[in-house]
Amino acid sequence: MDNKQFNQYFKRQIELWTEETQLSLQNKHILLVGSGGLGCSVGIALGAIGIGHIDIVDFDKVSVHNIHRQIAFNIEDENRYKCDVLKTTIESKSPFTCVNAYKVDFKEFESSIKYDLIIDATDNLEIRTVINQYAKSKKTPWIYGSVEEFHGQVCFFEQSSFEAVFNISNHTPKGIAAPIVMNIASLQANLAIRYLVNLPIKKDYLYYIFFDSDGIFQTQKFQLPIS
Repeated sequence: MDNKQFNQYFKRQIELWTEETQLSLQNKHILLVGSGGLGCSVGIALGAIGIGHIDIVDFDKVSVHNIHRQIAFNIEDENRYKCDVLKTTIESKSPFTCVNAYKVDFKEFESSIKYDLIIDATDNLEIRTVINQYAKSKKTPWIYGSVEEFHGQVCFFEQSSFEAVFNISNHTPKGIAAPIVMNIASLQANLAIRYLVNLPIKKDYLYYIFFDSDGIFQTQKFQLPIS
């Protein structure tokens, strides 16, 4: 697509933050760890926003029970690698985004790329500690997200440390439905894009959202200790 088509595609975003800012997103490089429920929604959102390069790390394959909440996948995608399907979905919707899919465990992932931002879209506490260590070693901020039942958490980690805040255990997630997954992914994507276009965000600040026993939607916020 040429410059005219670029401006037409991103017309409403350019009205929001200028053509120069929109063009700057083409030079951003994001690492997305996980391509399940959170990863599908975050990946599609950031691709559609116009991030130039997204690398996805995930060795898992699509199962039928994933599809109801992992919005990039259809029934015919069963047994395909999730990161490959998500790559195709993002690029088919977002002609200005290049996606690389890495079918490896994140513990084995290696890259010489200097990422602008790392996004956690996993459901594994142990892997989040690895993400935190990787991000600290690369001096790169990362966005944590977790979801279960009707509640979830999001945090933009920069100076605080994941291990200092969370107890690491072998926790088996409970049931879940698509809307809360999309809600948490949307918050992650909003924090990401505000950071990437230089809008203010609160860093090292945990958001906990949930429905209380009366069905009222609540948000709690916590300043995290700086390590």
